[in-house]
Amino acid sequence: MNKPSQSYTIWFSQRTGSTLLGEALSSTGVAGKPGEWLHFQHKSPETLQHADLEQIWKLGTTPNGVFGIKINFEQRWIDAIRKLYQLPSETPRAEVWSTGFPNCTKHIYMTRRNKVRLAVSWWRAIVSGEWHRQHGAQAEEKDIADQYHFDAIKHLLVESSMCEAAIEDFLSESGIVPLTIVYEDFIQNYEGTVRKVLEYLDVSSADVTIASPAFDPIADEISEQWVQRFREDCQKGWENTRW
Repeated sequence: MNKPSQSYTIWFSQRTGSTLLGEALSSTGVAGKPGEWLHFQHKSPETLQHADLEQIWKLGTTPNGVFGIKINFEQRWIDAIRKLYQLPSETPRAEVWSTGFPNCTKHIYMTRRNKVRLAVSWWRAIVSGEWHRQHGAQAEEKDIADQYHFDAIKHLLVESSMCEAAIEDFLSESGIVPLTIVYEDFIQNYEGTVRKVLEYLDVSSADVTIASPAFDPIADEISEQWVQRFREDCQKGWENTRW
């Protein structure tokens, strides 16, 4: 497997539309096939081998040599690549990453303005087992209304914030100015956002067809009830706190 001629990374926290964007970019046939290759294909950083990376390059590269990968920020993978290539400890993290994923000069950062809705969406996916709903698929009837859990949603709210903080630290220390995609804007302007990404990646997109959204929204009345209940519970907690 030849090394990709161009690589890019989508950095994301959960429930920010990264899978929707990945499917859209893959559908073009010219923008790589960004997936969570490290998690799905090789779950143990400690045993990462050159052959594993070559397999990942193959999975994520389109015929024009563009490779895409998406990932939550995890230091352990950078450490694994550093060890694999025997890079000095002082080698900057972005340089280590680009050693594992050649010519990785483009970085996309996905975020979501409303972190409460993000956390509720994440918890709903956990308790329902429904992480994505294929376009046109009928919603599964599951009684999860009584699965609201304040502490769990609060934990996921903190978890997403910590993930984004780690991503932002990595980008800032590396002097990387990413293309930032905001979930709320993305779902309002799906094709326009995808074309903006293609332009950012400098891939020819004049004759490219972008597939319709692969997934339908999952949020429903239960999601809205949990959002409002979480806000109310937080407010009660603040009112009962003595500073």
